[in-house]
Amino acid sequence: MKLTTPPLAPNTLQTLQKLGIATLADLRAQGAAASFLLLKAAGLTLTRSTLWQLAALEQHTTPQALGEAEKAALLEAVRTHPPVAVFPPQAEMEHFMRAALAQAAQSAAMGEIPVGAVVVHRGNIIAAAHNTCVADHNISHHAEIRALAAAGAALQNYRLDQCDVYITLEPCSMCSSALMQARVRRVVYGAAEPKSGAAGSVVNLFAEPRLNPHSAVKGGILAAECRALLQDFFRQRRQK
Repeated sequence: MKLTTPPLAPNTLQTLQKLGIATLADLRAQGAAASFLLLKAAGLTLTRSTLWQLAALEQHTTPQALGEAEKAALLEAVRTHPPVAVFPPQAEMEHFMRAALAQAAQSAAMGEIPVGAVVVHRGNIIAAAHNTCVADHNISHHAEIRALAAAGAALQNYRLDQCDVYITLEPCSMCSSALMQARVRRVVYGAAEPKSGAAGSVVNLFAEPRLNPHSAVKGGILAAECRALLQDFFRQRRQK
């Protein structure tokens, strides 16, 4: 069933459609709290009534039927929700992920675990890096840490709140913490890391409210290509 106006305001409905939330199934998959936050991230000025409308649609009821306890729970869900952002179009994200993949290939050629990262500021790559832990004898020289350092030098500011970071592999706890400390706006990664991923696979530090998170996260961009590069690397290592 498609979302309509009424009950939603025309600008709310139009923005939801641009965000890919056009049907009741889309709304339920996203959730009322996340949809409300996405609308705010898209630039709409909203009141609580919009949140009540979204929740009522999700529950197939009316805003008037929502009790005070339900409304309080919704407000708490919004307050504690992980950071939300409107991400770039798929083609744009894939473009920058390919740049990160090129960096990862450099790591593979050096015998390093192939992970690459690029930092994007206002549509331009301002830093690119890959793993050099083995070559530098430094466990902190993951692609993300090196890319953040280069971006900070380029902007003369360690806070990168206007930047996006593209990484071929889900960041570990060390790198996830650094990305949050840098106030990175959006983190986009390729392949999931089931053994040490800290963006949802093992733990999700970006969703931990006690850490005062700032970065919205999206995974799965060119995941197959990112995963294949890693698999080829470890296959060749086992053969040797």
